[in-house]
Order: sequence, then C-alpha cells, then structure tokens
Amino acid sequence: FRITQESHTCNGEDAFLIPTAEVPLTNLYAGQILDEADLPLSFVALTPCFRAEAGSYGRDTRGLIRTHQFAKVEMVKITSAETSDDEHEKLTRHAEQCLEALKLPYRKVRLCSGDVGFSARHCYDLEVWLPSTGEFREISSCSNTGDFQARRMALRYRPTEKAAADKDAAAPAKGGKKKKAKKPKPVLCHTINGSGLAVGRTLLAVLENYQKPDGSVVVPEVLRPYMGGVEVLEPQAK
Repeated sequence: FRITQESHTCNGEDAFLIPTAEVPLTNLYAGQILDEADLPLSFVALTPCFRAEAGSYGRDTRGLIRTHQFAKVEMVKITSAETSDDEHEKLTRHAEQCLEALKLPYRKVRLCSGDVGFSARHCYDLEVWLPSTGEFREISSCSNTGDFQARRMALRYRPTEKAAADKDAAAPAKGGKKKKAKKPKPVLCHTINGSGLAVGRTLLAVLENYQKPDGSVVVPEVLRPYMGGVEVLEPQAK
C-alpha cells in the first residue's frame, strides 16, 4: 500500500503501510557492519499489517481468514551464514510453541521450491486445523532468506578471527618483525523471519476448536490469566 501525498506523509517523505513488521525490523541495521560475536540478533514486534488482496477468485472474501488489515506478531533474526539454518529451526519452533501452548491442532509443512517466495531459500508453513471448513490453513510462515535481504540493504558482519590465523599473523617474518594481524573482511548477514502468530486467524482457530455444542467457548488454559480467570464464554441470551 502506498499512501498518496494527498493523504499522509511522514516527516516530509512518502509514507507506506507495511505488509508485515519484517520490513522495518530487518532494516534496523541497514548499512551497518556488525561483529560476529553479537550475532544472532533477535527481534519481535506486534503491528498492524496491510494487504491489498483479500480473497482469491471469490475465496475467503468474508470472515477473518483473509482481510485487508490485521494484527500480527512478527519474529526476525539477523544471523551469521554458519548459524542461519539452526536459527531458522529455532524461530520456527518458537511459533510452534505458541500453537502448542494454546493446544491447537496443527501441522508443519516444508515448502517445495515452487512454493517458496522469491526472496526465501527455505520455508516452513505452520497450518492450524479449522473444523468449519475441515482443512488446515496457514497461520505462520517461517522463512530463511539467506543473504538476499542483507545484500539489498548492505547489512554485513565481520567474522571472528580464527586462532590459526592469529598464530600465523603473530609469527615473526623476515628481519624479525611480526606481521600485523589483518581484520577479516566483512561478509553478508543472513536474515530469518516468521509469524508468531497472525492474531485474527489465531482467534478464529481458538473459537472453532474450543466451541461446545451449546455455542459456548472454553477459554484455553494459557489465556485464562488474561481473561480474569474466566473459563468459559457463554453465548448471550436472545
């Protein structure tokens, strides 16, 4: 979404509505050179998200499955090239733990190359079960984009000097002089992102999976402290 100049600008510049918090979070360190010892960096944000498409060819044009605006918790990691695969697994596990805490039935799907987004090199989709339609629907997508995003925003890190390199650098050269240790050249970071979770779809999944035959809804145990101890939501009397 682009906000026209007739409507809004931000500090005199064109303003945009974000599709996900991944966009501003990954750019927090744009143009910087980080130290490998400071990696990985992990971020989380809850923001409104805006999408131009709502439904596809008449599907999901109503309800909470697909909307123009929704709230979503986004997780982002900035890692080294060597640790990005492990950090991707950890981030995906964080989203799974949210679903497990809510005791929602779900499945983890590893996407084939034809379904992975243009910027990603590896992606897992977490799909929650919706009884109303009798199918699993995506509730979180966790992607490892490798150095694709970092290359575009010039985000790099300087590798930690290896002991062997230090030893060689400290060895005396000809004439008895010691060589000066050279700093390793900066290399591109890797970025990882994932939803944890889309709030609207999570609410929908809770309502459907916890609804009783009389129309009441059992509040998941993990949410009861935030509901004032309420255990069951009763339907309003007609």
